[in-house]
Amino acid sequence: MVVSLVQFIIHLPDADTLKEKRRVVQSIKRKITVKFKISAAEVDLHGSYTYSQIGAALVSNSKKHGDQVIQKLIAFVEDEIPGRVQDVQTHTEFY
Repeated sequence: MVVSLVQFIIHLPDADTLKEKRRVVQSIKRKITVKFKISAAEVDLHGSYTYSQIGAALVSNSKKHGDQVIQKLIAFVEDEIPGRVQDVQTHTEFY
């Protein structure tokens, strides 16, 4: 079993309230889970209006497949979100 992980920080300069930030983050997580069949959650920076840290994980039987999905996810997020992606980190665990 292979678990592929990605974690990134999103800068949302147009978010003026936590409610607005949460709306954007929920939309991003929903798009990620639907398009890539991957689990996603906001993992840190909950109190910040303009930053969010999102983590996502995929379980598969191949490192190559996991890496491909993670790379497509990163490209999708960079192209589709209304902010700037920063500090992208990926990791793979074998079980």
